[in-house]
Amino acid sequence: MQRSYQYRLYPNATQASALETILCQSRLLYNEALAHRRDVYKHAEQSVSYVDQWNRFREDRKARLEDFGLLNATAVQQLLRRLDKTFQAFFRRIRNGDKPGFPRFKPATRFRSMEYRHGDGCKLQGTVFYLQHVGEVRIRLHRPVPKGCLKHVTLTRKTGGRWLICFSGDDGVEPPPLRTGKAVGVDKGLRSLLTFSDGTHIDNPRWLRTSLARLRRAQRALARKTKGGSNRDKQAQRVARLHERIANQRKDFWHKITTRLTQTYALIAVEDLPLGFITQNRRLALSAHDAGLGMFQAMLDYKAERAGCAVVAVDPKRTSQVCSGCGKRAKKSLRQRWHSCSCGVELDRDVNAAVNILHKARCGPLAVNVDAVRSRVGQEAVCL
Repeated sequence: MQRSYQYRLYPNATQASALETILCQSRLLYNEALAHRRDVYKHAEQSVSYVDQWNRFREDRKARLEDFGLLNATAVQQLLRRLDKTFQAFFRRIRNGDKPGFPRFKPATRFRSMEYRHGDGCKLQGTVFYLQHVGEVRIRLHRPVPKGCLKHVTLTRKTGGRWLICFSGDDGVEPPPLRTGKAVGVDKGLRSLLTFSDGTHIDNPRWLRTSLARLRRAQRALARKTKGGSNRDKQAQRVARLHERIANQRKDFWHKITTRLTQTYALIAVEDLPLGFITQNRRLALSAHDAGLGMFQAMLDYKAERAGCAVVAVDPKRTSQVCSGCGKRAKKSLRQRWHSCSCGVELDRDVNAAVNILHKARCGPLAVNVDAVRSRVGQEAVCL
């Protein structure tokens, strides 16, 4: 399976300065390659391929050592491939009728990573990582790296000068066959991020809202600083670190939840909920982005494949309105958080929706006919 492993680098002052210089040269080459593509099309109306640019900048790298002398051939190739992928995405958006978004020149604040091939100018050696023109940098290996993942290397500069390294490749582990066992339905929301069909609620930590007071103070202090001054740059880094901390909290939370889900259940039924309708709502947008439900779905998908459990996305239509016991439809407004039916079923609205989601995943769409639904509920084990 294709996997990525990320670690923290601990360069000393000299090594950090060398890394910054290499990153600056990479950005300069990226911008020159972008200008080259733009100018050729502007004057000759011809597109430029990756091979054409490699033939040109391979010679420029040798002739302009003061500009590109710290970049080895592999680093240049990866950089030009990166630009080529950007243009491929640009033309794909044009074909699909989306907003094109022409590739932009990168300022120093928007160019933070560089790529290598392991064994060509860089190599992991025990507890240190060797990089050409930088030396042996200390690395914290909090978990071992499979040999198959020592292929593609990405170095990223984070806020405050911290450096991360990512190893990517095929770890040689085949996806296990789907296992059998317990099943669960999952309803997504903002009050409770997740509600399970067994009645479990995962509360919303509201990472951003709990840090808004600190963010306001930090951003007010930033607004008072003189533009172009060193104090403003330091304060901008403090604001960025706060945002990074919030993002790390959100990522850590979803990693733990998705790992627990995939290790506990063999079938996970989730609603195929488009998030656009809440992220574009002016009253819900902040809470929706803070929740990170899209991150949850992405993590669940790849972890389920590795754990051998099935993830089934079902249509969320009427899952909150239909009774999970008898199938009778009872309209409820968003203010009504309790489901009460004439058949005697009384439970939380979100739990009722989670049970309906599980029914849909096991036996297909819920029918409107009451007897059919009762029969289907009684045959859940057979359907699974």
